Amino acid sequence: MSDFLSAQTRTETDSLGSVEIPAAAYWGVHTARAHENFPIARRPISVYPDFVRAFACVKQAAARANLEIGALDEQRATLIDRACEEVKTGMLLDQFVVGVVQGGAGTSTNMNANEVITNRALELAGHDKGDYAFINPNDHTNHSQSTNDTYPTAIKIALAFSLTSLLDELALLADSFAAKGREFSHIIKVGRTQLQDAVPMTLGQEFNAFAVTLREDIERLTEAVSLLREVNMGATAIGTGINAPKGYKEAVIRHLREITGLELVTAGDLIESTSDTGVFITFSGALKRSALKLSKISNDLRLLSSGPQAGLGEINLPARQAGSSIMPGKVNPVIPEAVSQVAYSVAGAGVPVSMAVEAGQLQLNAFEPIIAHSLFQSITWLERRTLRLNCVDGITANEERLADTVSRSVTVITALAPVIGYAEAAKLAKVALATNEKVSELVVSRGLLDQAALDEILQPARLAGIEPESDAAQSVTPPEVVEGE
Repeated sequence: MSDFLSAQTRTETDSLGSVEIPAAAYWGVHTARAHENFPIARRPISVYPDFVRAFACVKQAAARANLEIGALDEQRATLIDRACEEVKTGMLLDQFVVGVVQGGAGTSTNMNANEVITNRALELAGHDKGDYAFINPNDHTNHSQSTNDTYPTAIKIALAFSLTSLLDELALLADSFAAKGREFSHIIKVGRTQLQDAVPMTLGQEFNAFAVTLREDIERLTEAVSLLREVNMGATAIGTGINAPKGYKEAVIRHLREITGLELVTAGDLIESTSDTGVFITFSGALKRSALKLSKISNDLRLLSSGPQAGLGEINLPARQAGSSIMPGKVNPVIPEAVSQVAYSVAGAGVPVSMAVEAGQLQLNAFEPIIAHSLFQSITWLERRTLRLNCVDGITANEERLADTVSRSVTVITALAPVIGYAEAAKLAKVALATNEKVSELVVSRGLLDQAALDEILQPARLAGIEPESDAAQSVTPPEVVEGE
């Protein structure tokens, strides 16, 4: 942003008049006006590097297509191509200064890209910035294009780029949970339903389930990416293809596939594709699903680690920072808390996406900037590695506490119900809770089962469903019970 404070300037002119532009700036008059008009979010589009990279890919494909069909001479096309290649690598990122939230259906972003690429192309040719008689942002860099096809195409490409990083991180996070599942596979604990004691399981099973649910979301998000394949390049203003020369539509999609490595296709109906943005609702829904499942897992981690003395205290989360300004020694589950807040933001971001999709009138949706901002921010926040690195990888189990809880748990009565009968099992559970006696002792003392049979049924591994049931446990005929016992 220091360019705005530059003392040396150049003069650029548009249909509204002349504007003084910092001499060192690669952007021009259209970007300057947009920067003044849209200080709303105080965040430039450069905060989403994949979006800038995607726009450079679109402009590069257009330059190559225009050269191929003879709509642009080799010298200009090559210079534009070279400038795009540099922008793709991250050069000049700080020159993409227009606000992410803007009016005009993305025109300001498109013109920011046109001006930066043009001025870098001029510089490569030995010309001064702003020498638009040689290469012009509209006539050359934007040739055969409109904001209305380049902007939504760049959004879809950028989402596909960004999602790659998110999918990679989700896979690593799933691997971390699976590793904990293996580490904790021998630890028996009491499961819970509706926050009440349920049947035994292993702590490893619990953590492995977290891994499985994340891998399911990787599949769903991968499916969502396929919906982004259809783009409307060649549609220009409203889908009729005005000012796009013959052969351009076919050439640009071929070059765009080659440049991005994505299996992109041209929409069958460019008018429909230019006006319809429903795909972003589907994509937003997939992100929301993944985010809320991450929050559910984070809430489980908070519950399991609650305490350390008066809570469940089954696991220990890594201590990351002091938890209180008044209670010495208190440590809070700050990482899962942060993840849940991200999830709430992602879920909330679905609202502006849905409203913007609905609000697009007639042949164009003017509200794609808020769609882009909402989706890019959601992916960026979800992709952060803090849950894996700062929490999951350092989790340990409180084995002694878990073993003590299982030994005192009444819930093992569930395994005895097929043998002694549901009604008798319910009576024993009630007695055990009232007297604090162990269920196993009550069963033996009342002569319902001998110790050997009881031990066979109540083997911890079998209670957790990780070994075949015993012959005794498969019996479904309860013994006769004296009434009133």
